[in-house]
Amino acid sequence: MAGGTIDVLALSIHGSVGVVDLVVPAEASARDVAEAYAAQAGLAAVPSLARSTGAPLPPEVALSDAGVDAGTVLVALLPGEVAAAPGGPGDRGRSAPATRQQAGPGRLSVLWFCVSSALAGLAGWFAAQAGPGDLRDAAVALLGAAALVAVLPIGRFAGHRAVAAPAFAGAAAFAVLWDPAPERLPTVVGTSALVAAVAAAVARALDRRSEEALRTWMVVGGAVFLVTVVAALADLPAQVVWAVLLIAAVLAARLVPGWAVDVPDQLLVDIERLAVTAWSAREQQPRGRRGRTVVRPAAVAEVAARGARIITSASVAVLAVAAVAAPLLLATATVPLDRIGARVLVGTAGAALLLAARSYRHVAARSLLRAAGLACEVALLVHLLDHLDGRWGTTIAVAAVGCALLLVVVAVATGRGWRSAWWSRRAEVLEGICGSFAVASVVVAIGLFRVLWERTF
Repeated sequence: MAGGTIDVLALSIHGSVGVVDLVVPAEASARDVAEAYAAQAGLAAVPSLARSTGAPLPPEVALSDAGVDAGTVLVALLPGEVAAAPGGPGDRGRSAPATRQQAGPGRLSVLWFCVSSALAGLAGWFAAQAGPGDLRDAAVALLGAAALVAVLPIGRFAGHRAVAAPAFAGAAAFAVLWDPAPERLPTVVGTSALVAAVAAAVARALDRRSEEALRTWMVVGGAVFLVTVVAALADLPAQVVWAVLLIAAVLAARLVPGWAVDVPDQLLVDIERLAVTAWSAREQQPRGRRGRTVVRPAAVAEVAARGARIITSASVAVLAVAAVAAPLLLATATVPLDRIGARVLVGTAGAALLLAARSYRHVAARSLLRAAGLACEVALLVHLLDHLDGRWGTTIAVAAVGCALLLVVVAVATGRGWRSAWWSRRAEVLEGICGSFAVASVVVAIGLFRVLWERTF
């Protein structure tokens, strides 16, 4: 439509409270549009309007005379605000200092506390192996003191430090509860996980800056304790515990993304206007029976950031559970038939985790899931090399080299890897097959199939 022949104009007005879509007469003045924006956005003061380039619009000039066409983006400026293009260099320049002032600890802090958590686990293991004595008592005291200091909401790094507190508390509990009897290892691990969950609950009660990570500690620690205590009360073998935890990690890799970001439909789609026009699909500000809608960038950013934190913490939990459960399952499944099921479970679980990682767009979560899958495959490879003779070892080595060459050819052929639609569909099918085999192999890995086979009715 030409600028001089249209009767109405559809405009998008950006302001400090969000974006409002308006349909106004072409002869309306900029002041009339500003008053309509203030009424729809619930502002007490009438803003001034400017173009997206920052050029102000004269208040008394008609939109058609000012050269405003349909679809033009305008900026609403309250008193004291400076005109700048939405998202342009000026806006970034003004917000950069505030962002730097409000920014918390960076990635180096996250890496530091991740390494400290891993070292706490190693300290707990070596303290347990040292046996009763001054060395173990000193290590337990240091780990407990570190956990106590970490939960205190003091200092700039309190949020990241609180996430590491459960690792120190769990390591101290592991060193105290350690028992060399293999059948008691699940109970020791479960009790240590419960102590870590309690430490996470204390840290969460004192400071909620790391709400998502601490809640993950609580859920995972409580779940591990529940599985181990049920197995102990039912007098189930240790392999049952490790098989259940491993398959739970595989399922969590697929289920957590659906829980991480949950946005009500009315915030995504304007249900009232959908049958008439798709011009607006944002959060509604009711005005009578029908209201205009306003996008709140801060709310959208908060939902995305919260989902990223949940997915990252869940991926860390999947990596920890898979890295511990896979080798212990292979070590405790000593009956030949159970051992076959354990090998199939670990192999398919690792493949399922590797394939599930491709659907993650979060870099850290994707890397963590790949590490979890590789941990399962490495544990299986070490187990096979320990239990096979020289002939089979050579066969496995040749097969591994052949698979590596095949993967190189596939990677070169696909170019952009799993982003290819054809390969993505095949990967989805393969992931479903691996997940199905992993779930089915649990029956064999825990010895249930063998018990039913040997039982005489």
